[in-house]
Amino acid sequence: MDIITMVSPEIEKYAVDHTTPLPDHMEALKQYTMDNMPSASMLSGPIEGTLLQFLVWVTCARRVLEIGCFTGFSAQMMASALPDDATLITCEIDSNVAAIAQSHLDRSPDGHKIDIRVGPALETLKSLEGPFDLVFIDADKTSYVDYYERAMAMLSDRGIIAIDNVLWSGRVLSPEDDSDHAIAALNDRVSQDPRVRHVLLPIRDGVMLVHKV
Repeated sequence: MDIITMVSPEIEKYAVDHTTPLPDHMEALKQYTMDNMPSASMLSGPIEGTLLQFLVWVTCARRVLEIGCFTGFSAQMMASALPDDATLITCEIDSNVAAIAQSHLDRSPDGHKIDIRVGPALETLKSLEGPFDLVFIDADKTSYVDYYERAMAMLSDRGIIAIDNVLWSGRVLSPEDDSDHAIAALNDRVSQDPRVRHVLLPIRDGVMLVHKV
């Protein structure tokens, strides 16, 4: 499985080699995902996972929302930086994938902080109340603008939104299908939003960081 990245494989490996190593249980989850999941490229990976961990630390987050759980790698990375009595809610549409994520949470030292909500994310978001100190968006791309607006409505005053795949393997430059256009539209929406400051980082497949002005 190839991790989607905007840099050369050699630079990606160099970056991984110079990033804090994953603990054993996270390395095991990464390997399980790569070996067993048909969409293993959806894994956020050690560099982006560690970035998310840093965002939890620097925001002193106590409530985190993740839109798109997959096997729970990014959720566990973020939860590892949360206080023991803090909460991370993660949304997953596929009950089978959610069960796999839960099985790994049950063996994780941080699993008790994570609450998986199964179902369409937009429906789940309607049932939630903010504020959240960090929101990570990494789900179906055609709903990205809707996820962003809902995240903004629930974001704490000093909170951060992190949005994955905003470079979409470069297809944002010449959008063709619905997902291409949706991500390009999201990037334009954020860039033109007077409510926020933002930076687009060419990490992995592109990460947009957003906070309120």
